[in-house]
Amino acid sequence: MQKGNISVQTENIFPIIKKFLYSDQEIFLRELISNAVDATSKIKTLHARGDFKGDLGDLIIDITLDKENKTLTISDSGIGMTEAEVMKYLNQVAFSSAEDFLKKYKDEASIIGHFGLGFYSAFMVAEKVEVVSKSYKKSSPVKWTCDGNPEFTLEKGERKGRGTDIILHIEEDSVEFLEKERIQSLLDKYCKFLPVVIRFGTKTEYETEGEGDDQKTIEKEVDNIINNPHPAWKKRPNNLKEEDYKAFYKELYPFSQPPLFWIHLNIDYPFNLTGILYFPKLSNSIELQKNKIQLYSNQVYVTDDVKEIVPEFLTLLHGVIDSPDIPLNVSRSYLQSDANVRKITGYITKKVAEKLNNLFKKDRKSYEEKWSDIGTFVKYGMLSEEKFNDRAKKFALLKNIDGAFFTLEEYQEKIKAVQTDKYDKKVIIYSNNVKEQYAYIKSAQSLGYDVLEFDNVIDNHFMQHLEQKLGDVTFVRVDSDIADNLVQKDEVKESVLSEKEQEKVKEIFTSSLGDLKGGHIEMKALSPNDHPVLITKPEFMRRMKEMQAMQGMDMGMLPDSHNVVINTNHPLIAEKLVKMKSAEKKESFADHLHKLALLNQNMLTGEELNSFIQKSIEYMQ
Repeated sequence: MQKGNISVQTENIFPIIKKFLYSDQEIFLRELISNAVDATSKIKTLHARGDFKGDLGDLIIDITLDKENKTLTISDSGIGMTEAEVMKYLNQVAFSSAEDFLKKYKDEASIIGHFGLGFYSAFMVAEKVEVVSKSYKKSSPVKWTCDGNPEFTLEKGERKGRGTDIILHIEEDSVEFLEKERIQSLLDKYCKFLPVVIRFGTKTEYETEGEGDDQKTIEKEVDNIINNPHPAWKKRPNNLKEEDYKAFYKELYPFSQPPLFWIHLNIDYPFNLTGILYFPKLSNSIELQKNKIQLYSNQVYVTDDVKEIVPEFLTLLHGVIDSPDIPLNVSRSYLQSDANVRKITGYITKKVAEKLNNLFKKDRKSYEEKWSDIGTFVKYGMLSEEKFNDRAKKFALLKNIDGAFFTLEEYQEKIKAVQTDKYDKKVIIYSNNVKEQYAYIKSAQSLGYDVLEFDNVIDNHFMQHLEQKLGDVTFVRVDSDIADNLVQKDEVKESVLSEKEQEKVKEIFTSSLGDLKGGHIEMKALSPNDHPVLITKPEFMRRMKEMQAMQGMDMGMLPDSHNVVINTNHPLIAEKLVKMKSAEKKESFADHLHKLALLNQNMLTGEELNSFIQKSIEYMQ
């Protein structure tokens, strides 16, 4: 038996490992299983080259839990280690065997480990670690033991076949890792797609045999295989069918609705990257969809926080990105920004834009049918990523309340003849609630205006973005002061009231309504079929208040002003109000029409609403 000291730069390496080196204690299992995968990949490489002519056997990594003896064991039948290799690789921290092997077989081997410190993560949860290893070369098995300080022992071990067992003696403050459910959850999280079969004991399965009255359920124990070693993203796209992509999505997200479509990423220059990105059904939601892209490095799970790799808007997608070229820190938990990451970001953004553009050009009808789900994504991308915005202008759509779709260019062409103001800006009219704004929509349509449906959670930001980027457009909500600068259509009549009569009507409303908190009364010759009184809100002020609300600010900072539009061509104004004798009745009637308009805008509440209902009952009587 030999004794010695681990070659480290400081006596305090183990406390550093336990407290600072790794961001999360649970990743010890990922690191140790990754090492076992490396060892297995090495023996496969040697066998393929003819450097190892023996029988490979079942290349399975076994995870064994012994709660009674407080041990967790990771066993592989990989390359194994000789005594000299144990001395070299386990006793010199940060001298990675994976690096050595990779240099020698760089064109043939797929090696996960690049750090050399992964093995020492075991000491985050173990008070003692034993390594029993037998090399594929003709040599005796060896046993290395260390109890969490720089001292170790090396002696003859007992192991029949080639490979390595790592036995962790779990310490008292980490007993959670002796629970089967806890280990199962970690294996599901980190090892789901490792390229070597991972087995964690057995599990019970039930089968039905026989028919009718003779039918019975058979219970049997089968191997508990954790992973799918050949996930869809590692296969060639031309070998996959639509059902394969959908089945893989279900494997990733068992309880999600099927995806709309997907992009298969496959590039080997100037960096290596594979993966599948799915477009989920977003509808009107953003936050609930984030952190669904999983990052892997050679099929080893790294993180689902990929904001350093993909632009913010792409985090709305689901799926997998796998790249050995993404730089990770020593714990593989954080991404480090460099030129490769920027190239990968640009590549993914470009591929996503190309996919959407191809779908739009290939089958516009199908693309339009999906717009309610992908519109949020496209708008978010245009808001947050300049290059995506430039590409998306071709396939971003606007939908009007009649269900017709237009590109940005098509819509501007559609409305320019009727909806261009005196400043030569195209006025885009929209509704964010078709039911509530029905009367205003009908009024706008009667003037020949088209109305868009803009009810998405980010539409407020999106319209401002378009105003800035397009330059010659302005957005106004259908219940705003939209027609002030628009040329009225010929069919709209002049007012049936004289200027003097209009002044009198305005005086009645001014006296009745009092302070409008910054708003004002307007006399307009609208259609007799429009409402007698309409409420409009200044577009700028309304937008400011909505922005305040979205940001959680005090909405009382801005006055809740509104304008009152009197339709001088409506019979209730032109015939009834002007002919009333009593000034008191006139003001009461004007007040009632005003409150009708407020009710139409959901602006009548509480005591005012109750009073209005009572008065309406009186009128009816």
